[in-house]
Amino acid sequence: MAGIGIRLNKIFKRHTLVHTLYGSGYSMLATVTPMLVVIGTMLLMYIFLGFETVRYYDRELFSCTILYVFIFSLLTASPFNSVLSKYVGDRIFEERYEDILPCIYVGMTLNMGLAALIGIPFHIWALVVGEIPLYWVFTAFCAFIGLGLCFYQMLYLSIVKAYKMISLFFTTGMALCFVLALVFRFLIGMSITYSMLLGMTIGFFVIACLEFGFTKTYFHENSHHYREVLGYFRIYWKLIFTNFFYILGLFIHNFVFWTKDDMRMVLANTYVCNQPYDMASCIAMFTNLSASVIFIAYVEMHFHSRYQQYTEAVLGGRLKDIVKAKKRMFRFMADQLMRVTQLQYIISVVLFLLCIIFLPRFGMTGLVMAIYPCLAAGYFVLFLLYTIILFLQYFNDLTGSMLTSLIFAAATCIVSIFAKGFPDYWYGIGVFVGSIVAWSFAYARMRWLERHLDAHIFCRGTLLEKKNNPMPDPKVYDLRERRRAQKEAANAR
Repeated sequence: MAGIGIRLNKIFKRHTLVHTLYGSGYSMLATVTPMLVVIGTMLLMYIFLGFETVRYYDRELFSCTILYVFIFSLLTASPFNSVLSKYVGDRIFEERYEDILPCIYVGMTLNMGLAALIGIPFHIWALVVGEIPLYWVFTAFCAFIGLGLCFYQMLYLSIVKAYKMISLFFTTGMALCFVLALVFRFLIGMSITYSMLLGMTIGFFVIACLEFGFTKTYFHENSHHYREVLGYFRIYWKLIFTNFFYILGLFIHNFVFWTKDDMRMVLANTYVCNQPYDMASCIAMFTNLSASVIFIAYVEMHFHSRYQQYTEAVLGGRLKDIVKAKKRMFRFMADQLMRVTQLQYIISVVLFLLCIIFLPRFGMTGLVMAIYPCLAAGYFVLFLLYTIILFLQYFNDLTGSMLTSLIFAAATCIVSIFAKGFPDYWYGIGVFVGSIVAWSFAYARMRWLERHLDAHIFCRGTLLEKKNNPMPDPKVYDLRERRRAQKEAANAR
């Protein structure tokens, strides 16, 4: 995030609370604008198209469709993004830019293949069992594919630091979505909910096309090295599970509460949701969203200089220089983790108080506000957990990061199952406990890595170049053959 890092350095270096909060808000707006634009567009469509006049079934069908589109688009993209990001970063470091386009095509094929593998059976079920109209099912599937393409293409724009272009493309696509929804409703005469769904579907595809076209302006040469991309999935398979389990952990507690009989809603024998719990989760996520943004845009930028000093000491420094650089690096990392925690605590408390005061005036009362506090505490730890996972990957501890994500998802799921029988204000305890357990494991893993960093750095290399060739003959010496040759030599003399 060096693109916004320069601006953030100018803000944060003043070391005042006002400028700290301003920098945090700036970093959030620079990175989460696409999400805010989508939400703002939906609110505008609600107002101008008269969404409140739609019958209850149609409103819930639209809400559940959009909910499923967003959740499962993120889940289907999660197994591939980390590995593809690693591959692109390595190729850029090696200045092999012609290998980026094959990566884009391979990743798109895998991503859309998995999305189709999950989406087609689900939407066939919605059509046959749920008896949802064909036009709605087909449009919902297209929205699912279109948003998946948006999330996928954002990976490459993020790598080239084109955050402003991402925001611009989402603003353009959602503006078109809003205009088309008005046209579909008032000029063509479509229903309100289908006008909104069709407009958003077209908007998602426009965003994906703009992102792909902009990416090709950076990478337009094709080396056709497709198998090399697939080889990265075999080498860095732990990254697949790390990202997938982390994203799964974000939503697995929702899936658990979708099974709570007295709270869940089943629509057309297809869509299952838990409105109070899902709404409380959304509010809690926005309350703590700035933590990961602050870390990536601020902490990691400063930590990189200490990491670079350590690597330079390893390459050409004395032993005492290496030890000193290592201690300074880990001490700085601990300080920055504490600073992120303190800063996020201030932001979360302020946003929590604002939500408690103002949300009830907009109809967010009762069960939603009862569930919200525990979930807010859970998401506070959850986003701090993400910083530890990134640090583990910084030191190439892929096993540690994978186990952390797995523990997070498993603990969240298990505790959430028990939490279904707790009082309503404890419903979100699964996220909190799962995040705490995973964070504790990741921190212990980081401390272990600090103690064994010398072995990790100096003892994992190889002196011989690795090659993929047929294995040579294991026989290196034949005593009988040697004696026979000596005997023949003696007879010849």
